[in-house]
Amino acid sequence: MLRAALRALRRRWDSYRYRFVPWVALNLRRQRRTLRYVPESSQDKIISDEDVFETLLKTFKALFLNDFSRQADILALLPEVKCQYLELLTLEQKQSKGTSCNPWSQRVFSPEEVLFNTLGFTVSRDRSSLVSAGTGVFVTKGFVPKGTVVSMYPGTVYRKHEPIFFQSLGNPFIFRCIDGILIDGNDKGISRSVYRSCSRRDQLGPFQMSDESWLTASPQNPLAVGQYVNNCSHEKAANVCYQEFDVPEHFPVELKQYLPNIVYSHDIERLAANERVHRSIRYEHTACVKKTDMVEK
Repeated sequence: MLRAALRALRRRWDSYRYRFVPWVALNLRRQRRTLRYVPESSQDKIISDEDVFETLLKTFKALFLNDFSRQADILALLPEVKCQYLELLTLEQKQSKGTSCNPWSQRVFSPEEVLFNTLGFTVSRDRSSLVSAGTGVFVTKGFVPKGTVVSMYPGTVYRKHEPIFFQSLGNPFIFRCIDGILIDGNDKGISRSVYRSCSRRDQLGPFQMSDESWLTASPQNPLAVGQYVNNCSHEKAANVCYQEFDVPEHFPVELKQYLPNIVYSHDIERLAANERVHRSIRYEHTACVKKTDMVEK
């Protein structure tokens, strides 16, 4: 019985120690050679914000076009946007030599196929090749060149003073940004319920301000798997790194349905007097960027 209690305590410690400050500080000194050390936020950028923005915009537009027949409620409120997408869809059908002239009856691809057709690769979750690392993320098709956005870190975004204690218990998916902001990427338990509640709270009619599908086994945004990207080890160096990115306020409203993040506090959007808070909290996301070239698993 004592052995069982010790094993249970060890499992608890293994899941908690990465948030225990003295342990983290000690191991940072011991293992810094395996980490990407970023002394200042200005040195966080592997690629430019413009490149990240263009990648997300390109991918989300492709997903939107693929879901075009299911966007009627949104397009009814955005006639100018509807005309733009109809033109894009017609052009796409001509380039693919499609026989149908009806944009509402185009062939529908899976999100993974859309990602491959848009960026040239697909990623998915699978058992990690690292010992005892659980689930990892792999390139399952195609080629990923250096400096490419390969995933997004989904989850609920918390400011420093906001309550996250109960969500953090036994939770290995809490990501701490450079400025102290926390992103809870757990797709189970309390974290799952909090995210879904906040997402539905912020929905405006047919306009979804965030994506809930990453909580399921079939995400509509195939990039929303960043919380399962494992850290480096002494045996294997990291081939991706995290980069923080502020999604601009002018991001197309019809594409926000693919953003896998939501803020915990609804009143953040009303803090017009503090533009820094508004930008870094409401629109902050974390992406994984390739450090080296990679081919499929």
